[in-house]
Amino acid sequence: MNEQEINKRRTFAIISHPDAGKTTLTEKLLLFGGQIQVAGAVKSNKIKKSATSDWMEIEKQRGISVSTSVMEFDYNGYKVNILDTPGHQDFCEDTFRTLTAVDSAIIVIDGAKGVEAQTRKLMTVCRMRKTPVIVFINKMDREGRDPFDLLDEVEAELQINVRPLSWPINQGQRFKGVYNIFENNLNLFTPDKQVVTEKVEVDINSEELDNRVGSEDADKLREDLDLINGVYPEFDIDKYLDAEVAPVFFGSALNNFGVQELLDCFVKIAPSPRPTQAEERMIDPTERKFTGFIFKITANIDPNHRSCTAFCKVCSGKFVRNAPYQHIRQGKTVRFSSPTQFMAQKKSTIDEAYPGDIVGLPDNGIFKIGDTLTEGEQLHFKGLPSFSPEMFKYIENADPMKTKQLEKGINQLMDEGVAQLFINQFNGRKLIGTVGQLQFEVIQYRLENEYNALCRWEPVSLYKACWIESDDEAELDAFKKRKYQYMAKDRDGRDVFLADSNYVLQMAQQDFKHIKFHFTSEY
Repeated sequence: MNEQEINKRRTFAIISHPDAGKTTLTEKLLLFGGQIQVAGAVKSNKIKKSATSDWMEIEKQRGISVSTSVMEFDYNGYKVNILDTPGHQDFCEDTFRTLTAVDSAIIVIDGAKGVEAQTRKLMTVCRMRKTPVIVFINKMDREGRDPFDLLDEVEAELQINVRPLSWPINQGQRFKGVYNIFENNLNLFTPDKQVVTEKVEVDINSEELDNRVGSEDADKLREDLDLINGVYPEFDIDKYLDAEVAPVFFGSALNNFGVQELLDCFVKIAPSPRPTQAEERMIDPTERKFTGFIFKITANIDPNHRSCTAFCKVCSGKFVRNAPYQHIRQGKTVRFSSPTQFMAQKKSTIDEAYPGDIVGLPDNGIFKIGDTLTEGEQLHFKGLPSFSPEMFKYIENADPMKTKQLEKGINQLMDEGVAQLFINQFNGRKLIGTVGQLQFEVIQYRLENEYNALCRWEPVSLYKACWIESDDEAELDAFKKRKYQYMAKDRDGRDVFLADSNYVLQMAQQDFKHIKFHFTSEY
């Protein structure tokens, strides 16, 4: 039974640069999965229904996704788990961690802008992990660049071979649809956000094609398809699964066009859950015993209950409600009476989950990102780094009556991995380090709105925080004495050096040969 369930699962992340249309694509996939009845154009005022996957207040105000949403739906006998990730670069760390929990990814690229910086960065992570990717080139109903130029750019910028599986017929005002190479049929475009477009089975060389799209576009399509077959090798599913080739689809997510072709092909070719590397050994999804790891923690999904939810990716076996599991880091047994699965913020309690599924576990402060749950075996999953922050501010309490609330808020938000907290050993002050400016605003906003606590920021000029360790006790002591104003501890009590410039950091690395300086928390 387990293997059948595993083969039905498709767990993937949607990644892109901000504004390429990722949240819109997520919505349209949910529409096909029958999870939402009306696709609300995210930025339109006609339908006052905001995107299902952006539920935090601040996301609605700014129109950006700041934390990864998890959604699942059934489609054609498959069970699809989507992780929608923030595209905004200040939240890239959340996205990097999410990529550890998926088996494949869909990259969304804006047809007019091509490959952008953020996409390159995320693709690097996919390459490192050999995650198979499918590319969706969006916004074909707007004037954009030549499709062949786009394909060349994707190959060059993302360093992966591509193979188009659908092809646009013109673009912008003259966009007539796409030819689905994967299934050999024609999809004609009618600009309507609510209706799914008609599919026509046509022979590529028949007159009917000319009647449908006009002879000029029909000839151009035939030429293009000949060229594609001449230039690109046949699509080979194994090469896609080995992350050597990326299939490419064209469409317009906003107008619901080309999305179903993407989904139909995706469920057929995308990998079911794959083995996961733990420090001790490789874990196969078909193993009988349950294992899983926490890749994300979110506070206050339900504003009426100030609680955290830890997202656990099931790696093997079967997760069962109320069963006793071992919390490896804390060395204790835990049970979960109300594990949940999500359709954006609507969640329902579940009794069991299989490899590839993402389960929400109620967290009263026992979890950290990267924690492992098993049926007793000592395992540690790896690959959930915290990066060395590059922006710092002291956080101060702006309302002495609310000290407790502030304390609790900071702790829960840090558990989520939104930012990192350091305690300066010299003056005992709390220092928050982030990867981007926007995170300070999000923290301040959420402290006030979710914890009723006010904070104010005080600037501090630092270059980087790095974790230090050494086998040479004496040298470590000497270093701490000399740099005592710049020493801090992280939340796990590890030593952190706060370098105030690149020069100071380089000098420290030269002067203290036996000290290791780490730029991610995983060492």
